Amino acid sequence: MYLKCHSRFKDGKEHHYYSISEKVACAGGRRVERHVFYLGEINDSQKEGWLKCIDAFDVSQQRQTKLALFASEQPLPTHAAEMGVQVRLGEFSIHRPRQWGANWVFTLLWEQLKLEPFWRTRLRPSREHTSWYHLLMVLCAYRLIDPGSEWRLHREWYQKSAMGDLLNEDFALVAKDNLYRCLDKLVAHKSALFSYLQERWQDLFGITYEVLLYDLTSTYFESDPPFPEGDPRQFGYSRDKRSDCVQVVIALVVTPEGFPLAYEVLPGNTSDKTTLPTFLKKIEAQYGKAQRIWVMDRGIPTEPDLEAMRQQTDPPIQYVVGTPKGQLSKLEAQLLKLAWQQARPSVRVKLLSQDQELFVLVNSQARVSKERAIRRRKLKKLWARLKELKEQRPSYQALLMKLGAAKAEAGRVWSVVEVNLPKVPRTRKARQQRVADFQFTLQKDKLREVFKREGRYLLRTNLKESDPAKVWQFYLQLVEVEEAFKNLKGDLALRPIFHQIQSRIQAHIFVCFLAYCLQVSLRHQLRAKAPGLTVRQVLEKFGRMQMMDVHFPTTDERELVFVRYTQPEKDQQMLLAQMNWELPPQSPPRITAKGELENGYRPVAAQS
Repeated sequence: MYLKCHSRFKDGKEHHYYSISEKVACAGGRRVERHVFYLGEINDSQKEGWLKCIDAFDVSQQRQTKLALFASEQPLPTHAAEMGVQVRLGEFSIHRPRQWGANWVFTLLWEQLKLEPFWRTRLRPSREHTSWYHLLMVLCAYRLIDPGSEWRLHREWYQKSAMGDLLNEDFALVAKDNLYRCLDKLVAHKSALFSYLQERWQDLFGITYEVLLYDLTSTYFESDPPFPEGDPRQFGYSRDKRSDCVQVVIALVVTPEGFPLAYEVLPGNTSDKTTLPTFLKKIEAQYGKAQRIWVMDRGIPTEPDLEAMRQQTDPPIQYVVGTPKGQLSKLEAQLLKLAWQQARPSVRVKLLSQDQELFVLVNSQARVSKERAIRRRKLKKLWARLKELKEQRPSYQALLMKLGAAKAEAGRVWSVVEVNLPKVPRTRKARQQRVADFQFTLQKDKLREVFKREGRYLLRTNLKESDPAKVWQFYLQLVEVEEAFKNLKGDLALRPIFHQIQSRIQAHIFVCFLAYCLQVSLRHQLRAKAPGLTVRQVLEKFGRMQMMDVHFPTTDERELVFVRYTQPEKDQQMLLAQMNWELPPQSPPRITAKGELENGYRPVAAQS
């Protein structure tokens, strides 16, 4: 890398601007210049004999001072003898490159949600002057940008990021014990935080809360039972396909835009059917009584739950719920008599009123194509496997095991194939020998039945809605809950959980949800202004912006230190303009005794 001077004639005089550049080796032996970052103007006006005076912080004297900068090749003018500093421009060095851009985006989102007034009063500094508020910001930034364990944050991530510069904190903030002690202080404020965020989202984005989406998921642990009595870590139905691990169940309520309103951590063996009444009361207690529409998938509400929701009138509770396939079989005779109605160009519906409910049979062409492609792929694979086993002629015991594995992989497609096994051998020795051919046939009647039901599903609702398309649209919004779970488990690395203390398990999940609140706020802004980009892509783009300490030695054995973030590239500039974001000013340089650089990024106040 090298220092490059850019001269520009402006306002009747010549200005000099400096930047750090490097030569990049390219194909054909060419070396192309790449701009690394911009330092700004170091003014050396020979006409006036004056340089622009800039603020610098003298570490040795602990005070601000006015200094005029001159190149070491030029003598100091007489009038600048007291405040002049000669800089050896050719001997600069770069120290501590660290990621800055994504951290700055995090602080911008934090400011937009005005989380500082909420947390400052609740997380006061310790007697040792540890800022729990700043530590929470670090934990959330880490979870949003590059999630991992608290130990990894302490050991390497904090020093490779510019969060310390943005918060004006040194490494003492993330001492190993501090991270865990901060977790112990968070969960008590969960309900208050979500109530506060509801108001912020309403002010910022105009979010309404008439429609609520409710679903559950599970997340597993890397820990071994047994656990104390009452511990939420239990074995249960694992949506992560990790039945070998203990887990907890997370119940979540979000808006159709994906903004979370409440969540609960439940024992890992909790049945979905037992959770709805508790959440109805929780939402009413936290956000008050209001007429709401609850959208849920099948398997969550029971018949008594739905009956209780229909009976409540002050305020009325309305719902749109998916139904099990068995319910479709019960109503099939009545639905066959009804005519199809066109809800959308590729969506047809049948409406059946029964008691206080409306059943909506949906036939989606897009879903037909999807389910048909999945069925064909699985059936083709199963058929090829059965042919392969027939040619192999394994022993009877091996055949049973291989057929069991094929059945598990085929899923529901197995029901359209009939397998006739050979007669069971009587002796153990005979069971270990190769068996005669087994037979398998395609059950065409069952295949026709499956074919007719592809792309069809049944909804039930107590909405007094004349337009069936709206009921169908409500149900489609459940994908936002699935998207929330996907982001929590993927981008924010909710799973697996390594904590062993119950309170810190809760706190880990709470930090993940707080990071998700920032993520969904940015996602909502991107949908309006940059719909082609995801949150992860934006963080990766700005993550390329680095912060560096650029040291220029002076002739009096001190160092002039520029703490600078790199200038945005073209795609970053376009995104900044599209989002109406403005980068903060660069911090002023500091004069230090050599090797005594203090930690801290200090942006100057914006000029009006």
